[in-house]
Amino acid sequence: MKFLDEAKIFIKSGNGGNGCVSFRREKYVEFGGPNGGDGGRGGDVIFEAVNGLNTLIDFRYRQHFKAKRGENGKGRDMTGAGGPDLVVKVPVGTEVLSEDRSEVIADLTTEGQQVTMARGGDGGFGNARFKTSTNRAPRRSDPGWPGEEHWFWLRLKLIADAGLVGLPNAGKSTFLSAVSRAKPKIGDYPFTTLHPNLGVVYLHGEEFVIADIPGLIEGAHEGHGLGDRFLGHVERCGVLLHLVDASQDDFLEAYKTVRSELAAYGRELNYKPEIVGFNKIDALSEDIREERLAALKEIAVGEVLMLSGVSGEGVQEVLAGLLRHIKQDREERAEASAPETSEWKQSWEPADAPAHSDVPAHEVEPDSERSEP
Repeated sequence: MKFLDEAKIFIKSGNGGNGCVSFRREKYVEFGGPNGGDGGRGGDVIFEAVNGLNTLIDFRYRQHFKAKRGENGKGRDMTGAGGPDLVVKVPVGTEVLSEDRSEVIADLTTEGQQVTMARGGDGGFGNARFKTSTNRAPRRSDPGWPGEEHWFWLRLKLIADAGLVGLPNAGKSTFLSAVSRAKPKIGDYPFTTLHPNLGVVYLHGEEFVIADIPGLIEGAHEGHGLGDRFLGHVERCGVLLHLVDASQDDFLEAYKTVRSELAAYGRELNYKPEIVGFNKIDALSEDIREERLAALKEIAVGEVLMLSGVSGEGVQEVLAGLLRHIKQDREERAEASAPETSEWKQSWEPADAPAHSDVPAHEVEPDSERSEP
């Protein structure tokens, strides 16, 4: 399945149904009077976060989503049926951005979370609404209000507990395949990984998700290589595992390059807890290992651990360190979200939208003119 993490879509809620002009006409009923019902409300467009999706590829083949309109009112004071809501299912971790991408309107981070992005139009009044003591036979009805139309950008940020960062060929995909059942593409050439991969790790009765993103190079924030667009997938991580190739001569510059790219990306990514994995130590002798490890510890921000994704040496220690940070992050998130309600249904209104109510927002004034019976 092809990976896609950005998509632009158009949504439109349903129009409200028209009001009805009708009069009660029955045998032996001398004064029937108006009995036209109101139109039904149009359907809403709702975004819902669901499990089982990890890409926005479905939105490449369908970009327009329109809810159904409400039915027109009918005689005998029958209100038209409301249009059914249209539920658009998106992966957990999807952000909804405005058309110009200047504002994050909604962030769906929990399974089952729903956000109403376009509310259906109110139904129009039937002529029964306009009956007064001086206008006993009104022939007026109102059309339904139109639904809302919006263009939105969807941006997926994968939900993971730990993120792998590093230069190309630092051994990120090899590490992911060694600690999980993920099968990322592995090769001895740069940019083997072209899109993020996820793997589930089981350790000491706990489980957590690791995200592997394409490698960064110097100038990634300026668009060099694959750029830094995939860094968004590790923004939600509780800890970063920064893998450094111990077998390369300029391993110190490699570490500094990735750190500078994280700082240039911003969004406090360079302030996240970090474990530096000194990878591929199986290719070095004991003396060279210790010498290079001491040099890296002098400039590293986080804890430095030696490991080899091929031989498995030091892998369990690295996973234990990641799990320690992940547990701490989960506790902090739980404390921060404790006061919040468990109800995940939300509604979004544009800044210039008129207020909605349970009845159509028509300003009804009694008709002073008497209509003919």
